[in-house]
Amino acid sequence: MLRAQRFASILVGLDTLAANPLRTALSTLGIVMGSASLVAVLSLGDGLERFARSQIERTTDLNALALTPEFFRTVDGQRLARADTIHLDAAVVRELVEGLEGAGATTLTLSGAAELAGGPGGAPRAAQVRAVWYRGGGGPDSIAAGRGFAAEELEAAAPLALVSDTLARSIAEAGPAAAAVGRSLQINGHPVTVIGVLPARELGDQPMIVVPYGAAGTLLQAPLGPRIPSLIVAATSLEGVAPLRAELEARLARRYGEWKGRIHIASNSSRLEQARQGMLVFKLVMGAITGVSLLVGGVGIMNVLLAAVAERTREIGIRKAVGARRRDILTQFLAESVAIASAGSVIGLVLGVSGAFAATAVIRARTQATIYAGLAWTSVAVAGLAAVMVGLAFGCYPALRAARLSPIEAIRHE
Repeated sequence: MLRAQRFASILVGLDTLAANPLRTALSTLGIVMGSASLVAVLSLGDGLERFARSQIERTTDLNALALTPEFFRTVDGQRLARADTIHLDAAVVRELVEGLEGAGATTLTLSGAAELAGGPGGAPRAAQVRAVWYRGGGGPDSIAAGRGFAAEELEAAAPLALVSDTLARSIAEAGPAAAAVGRSLQINGHPVTVIGVLPARELGDQPMIVVPYGAAGTLLQAPLGPRIPSLIVAATSLEGVAPLRAELEARLARRYGEWKGRIHIASNSSRLEQARQGMLVFKLVMGAITGVSLLVGGVGIMNVLLAAVAERTREIGIRKAVGARRRDILTQFLAESVAIASAGSVIGLVLGVSGAFAATAVIRARTQATIYAGLAWTSVAVAGLAAVMVGLAFGCYPALRAARLSPIEAIRHE
């Protein structure tokens, strides 16, 4: 019985809204604008966050873990060589990262110097040599001419090389850098074939050669001390850095037992946390600013409902005289408020998303930045829930005012 009376009160409220379409539309307009601006900002914020994450993951090392073997230990203030150093090579790295969830680009690097034959006038030349093994996109970002290494060439330590633009022009004897592709190059007396040229750097370029990791032993000059390899494992996302590190540590423990002190794992955890915090603060600040417009829409709802209470005071008195209780009147006006807010939030959602996609299209056209509006379900839920809560909050006072009217005084009201 109570449920039926409450449902009847809701129907009365909705019928009242339908009987005054202009007033209902005007009261809904504030919620529409507030909800649209909130959804638009949240969608733009989601899109901007995705764009920022892609740029951070592509152009920085915030999502990367660096594993470096420890060749020395400190005892009584003296630096002593370690006998239990973990030596990294392609086979070891392959086992460490095979099936590693959350791992993206993986690069194993060993750098050193090498002597080149065939300098001007027969004089010897030297270049920096970087021996690499990579998978999952861990190689050079781009190749200016020729091609990069195939997976089997990295595994077999093929006598192939990528050279810097400066060295390529020298090999081509003042010709274009691309002419160096296919030429032979003597590195420490060992012939290798140039298969690609790395892009020129804006601030100049020292002679540099990239070779497969397995060829490091023959192509790199004998070092004066231990040559320390570096393994870089990049997570597929910023949030994946911590789980990736935990899994790598677990695999090291299973393989080597006590591994701490034998290999060092470094990450940019502080900078990573700053990046996350900056993205969150941006979304919260923009959401708070646009939330003000939603509150303005709530004030509009309250004004319309207060006017409705004043106009329908006699009707409210008659309803209470024939048996309607306070909760029935309260439910009626709250139903009107929530209906206005819900309709406004739906319309605002459509307008906000449309505006966000239009804004990102303009941004792409003007800046060439690959940014797209996002539509996360959390943003939709926040906008919809905020609109309903505003409707309830600003509808409470008019509803309570109507529910507290005395039936006798209300009926006598003109």
